[in-house]
Amino acid sequence: MTDETKKEEFWRWTEANWKNPDMKLEDLKIITAGIDVGSVSSQAVIVGDGQIFAYGNMRTGSDSPESARNALNYALKDTGLHEDRIDYCIGTGYGRVNVPMADRSITEIACHARGANFIYGPEVRTVLDVGGQDCKAIRCDGRGKVTNFLMNDKCAAGTGRGMEVFADLLSVPITEVGDRSFDIKEEPAPVSSTCVVYAKTEATGLLRSGWEVNEVLAAYCSAMAERIYSLIERIGVQEKFAITGGMAKNKGVINRLMKIMGLEAMKTQWDTQIAGAAGAALFAHTLVERGKGRK
Repeated sequence: MTDETKKEEFWRWTEANWKNPDMKLEDLKIITAGIDVGSVSSQAVIVGDGQIFAYGNMRTGSDSPESARNALNYALKDTGLHEDRIDYCIGTGYGRVNVPMADRSITEIACHARGANFIYGPEVRTVLDVGGQDCKAIRCDGRGKVTNFLMNDKCAAGTGRGMEVFADLLSVPITEVGDRSFDIKEEPAPVSSTCVVYAKTEATGLLRSGWEVNEVLAAYCSAMAERIYSLIERIGVQEKFAITGGMAKNKGVINRLMKIMGLEAMKTQWDTQIAGAAGAALFAHTLVERGKGRK
């Protein structure tokens, strides 16, 4: 792939891996892994004695088993940890049944609730996960256990993939969409269609009629916020509201959503995309502690 081609892929977001500088491998007694293979991104989280030791976050490829392998290798990179030292591994996400190194799989609903409980704190009561192809609203208790949920997976509208399509259409890097959607003179009306295909057509028409790119971005971010809210309001929102997934990084959608809801989203130091994998690794840790999961 040429540098010129890379520059044209405006939908690309930054892949990342991380190792906890305060944890020493030789001190760890129980090491578990969670691998979340989503439709757009894949994450692997390594947990040592109940704390996050390392993680990797990267793009999902065309093959789920290979994506799981790549995510795990990315998380293990430069840690000194070998895969055979991992006591138990749980797969989750869209491709959870195709994680070759997993000892079992758990649904992304349960894993995102457990992961949000960890990365945001036990006060979390409502979790919004906007994935690549679906949107989930989850209610949970103080232990991160799911008490209720709703899911919309009918189309890409209001999802990460929908935003990628729009970023590519408008030739705006996905990482700049949120900021640029607020660089406008006044807030425009949302695009009228929630379908990505029709929204693209509408956006093209708006540009031809004289709208600025940032105005179109604002209109689409607003439409996404309204679509997501239509799901959330059906489940009923409690305060201590947390957002997981890549959309949590897009303030163009999230700030508008919070305004509609009249709430403030909780903050976290962690990468919001690792919540599902973190939850899976923590479930694995609990199983090993209880003597039900060690290999």
